[in-house]
Amino acid sequence: MAEHLSLTLPVSGKRWQGVRYGSTTRVGGVSAGSWAGLNLGMHTGDEPESVRENRRRLASSLPAEPLWLQQVHGIDVADADADIVGAEAGDTAAPGDETGAQGGELTPVCADAAVTTRPGRVLAVLTADCAPVVIAETQGRALGVAHAGWRGLAAGVLEATLAKLRARVPGAPSWRAWVGPCIGQAAFEVGDVVRYAFIAHEPQAGEYFVPGRAVGKWQADLAGLARQRLHSAGVEDVEIAGLCTFARADLFYSYRRDSVTGRIATLAWLDPQYDAF
Repeated sequence: MAEHLSLTLPVSGKRWQGVRYGSTTRVGGVSAGSWAGLNLGMHTGDEPESVRENRRRLASSLPAEPLWLQQVHGIDVADADADIVGAEAGDTAAPGDETGAQGGELTPVCADAAVTTRPGRVLAVLTADCAPVVIAETQGRALGVAHAGWRGLAAGVLEATLAKLRARVPGAPSWRAWVGPCIGQAAFEVGDVVRYAFIAHEPQAGEYFVPGRAVGKWQADLAGLARQRLHSAGVEDVEIAGLCTFARADLFYSYRRDSVTGRIATLAWLDPQYDAF
């Protein structure tokens, strides 16, 4: 865990020029019971006012209110610099989803990623096993965040995010990415359908699946698959946080572990005064 954002975003990676980014944990906050800690996901079964208070506490140390998305395991990418309104919910309606919501008091932005070139615009995704991915142009001119569960990852949410970013900064020489806390390979058992969804796109993806404990089951390396898709899309510098949400109940919520649970947030924003070099 990096120390440069230790209070607001205790989980982060290498310092990036012009970019601040990282993930929250469940530590802190006012939620109780199955959501104990800093639950940031509305409509997870937690008391809405507890989540609002958690979000208020988080936002108090940010340059702006985050753009909360209504995540649906798709590949749509929101333009955070357009005139759009973030949902209070910032979650997903699908049963069994790791973001988990059914709408909010404000009009939601239905997308699984967002991009910006505006300094101080805070992007956010919520997770509780899926991979949060931060992507930035290496000179700190463009930024994106994406929610990458296996469905969205296989469907191309990272490639869609990169396409939007490249359109905003034509001719950018290089990109970097960070894959935040997500479920680890030892805990992520999937079936043949999931494995095929990846190897049908790129046979080399097979190396990120090892045989599971039962016939037709596989242990999938979600973070590794995200890195492979990024590399294939031309992002050479990819860092993986290496923290398993399932294994670290002290730090993270995990839908697969607990079913009824909260959500952490991965946040990022452009800060031209933050120069890592």
